[in-house]
Amino acid sequence: MSLLLDIARVAAIVNIVLLLSLVYVWLPNYRRHGAPHTLGLLVFSVFLLLQNSLWIYLYGFHGEFIGWFLRSDLDIQVGVTLLCALETLALLFLVRITWR
Repeated sequence: MSLLLDIARVAAIVNIVLLLSLVYVWLPNYRRHGAPHTLGLLVFSVFLLLQNSLWIYLYGFHGEFIGWFLRSDLDIQVGVTLLCALETLALLFLVRITWR
């Protein structure tokens, strides 16, 4: 397996954990206050959870996608991996702000 594929898998798993921690904070806050901004954050996080769940499926279980990834050029592999890694960095920033 490719190191970049493994990095992308780990990033997607970390993203799911980070998103669940955000939902853990935002859902009770929304129930308590009913702020539209918090609802927007919850909806956004649910869509990102779905996206990262799809990435986990594609990176881990979909043979054709894995084969395509491994056969593709290095710039494609780096680009796809960077998508998950940059999302991880953005979520880390958001988690830090939320949990302060």
